[in-house]
Amino acid sequence: GTGKPPKVAITAIMRKLIVLANALLRDNRKWNQKAT
Repeated sequence: GTGKPPKVAITAIMRKLIVLANALLRDNRKWNQKAT
């Protein structure tokens, strides 16, 4: 993007990935509890 350093974009992507990973882990735990 114009005027934005690559570090900002990388950190933003990393944060999104972390949030998505946490959400997936929570969903997996819920599904595992329901399955058993």
